[in-house]
Amino acid sequence: MTNFDRLIFIDLETTGASAATDRITEIGLVEVSAGAVNRWSSLVNPGIPIPHFIQQLTGIDDMMVRDAPSFVQLQDALLQRLNGALFIAHNARFDHGFLRNAFAESDHHLQCDVICTVKLSRKLFPGESKHNLDTLIERHRLQAESRHRALADADLLWQLWRKLQAEIPEELFERAIQAQLPHYRSAAINREP
Repeated sequence: MTNFDRLIFIDLETTGASAATDRITEIGLVEVSAGAVNRWSSLVNPGIPIPHFIQQLTGIDDMMVRDAPSFVQLQDALLQRLNGALFIAHNARFDHGFLRNAFAESDHHLQCDVICTVKLSRKLFPGESKHNLDTLIERHRLQAESRHRALADADLLWQLWRKLQAEIPEELFERAIQAQLPHYRSAAINREP
């Protein structure tokens, strides 16, 4: 068993790219612990209009989030899920940054180790030039239900993790994980929790 009792594969949809000025519109996560896999997602009322180009990209519009809970209404349950887990996201700086800022607005603190699947892919496949999620879907033959919806993208990360565990030698996979964890605990990453 890994030092991490829980792996959280997470994706967010937002109103834009700035964690300082934009807001979260959808959260999706796949939680893996003790062999169980649980999926959770929620639309989030961002409190600001969703730009047209974001609506076209995600399919999430102002009407869809009008009656959705605000981030503040979700934060306690979400923080309980995330704190102490291994937070795994594609371009994790984006997702973790948005969540860190959203929690900080109400004086909450997100405490979890973070793995970025972009960095993981670069470390494991240094000869490849592209590591965006669409490229990884094709390269690893992942099954995409839809794109740019939070739960579907989080599930793609869980699929990617399992493919990498199956195809990459264990020691190499563990070294790639350790390289991202500055406070990596001494136990090895388990092949599957």
